[in-house]
Amino acid sequence: MPTRNVVLTDHQEKVIADLVASGRYQNASEVLRDGLRLIEVRDAREAAKLKSLQEAARQGFADIDQGRFSDVDAADMDDFIGDLGEQAGQTIKRLVR
Repeated sequence: MPTRNVVLTDHQEKVIADLVASGRYQNASEVLRDGLRLIEVRDAREAAKLKSLQEAARQGFADIDQGRFSDVDAADMDDFIGDLGEQAGQTIKRLVR
């Protein structure tokens, strides 16, 4: 297994020491490997979120280009959003059944 030398702050060293002392990890390497796994998971989630947002934006622009949108006056926005929420809730109930 490859090894690396890393420079840690005093705070980071204390965090690692405390985690090992707690028995949760056997050694500093386990702590660092778990931290790297968490970074990988976080990065994968962020990439999935970005992909979803990009797809939603693409779909939204396509809908606008095709005239599939509602022009809502600012004074009516709260009611419009509330209605959308109710419709979404009903759709979820139908799908869950």
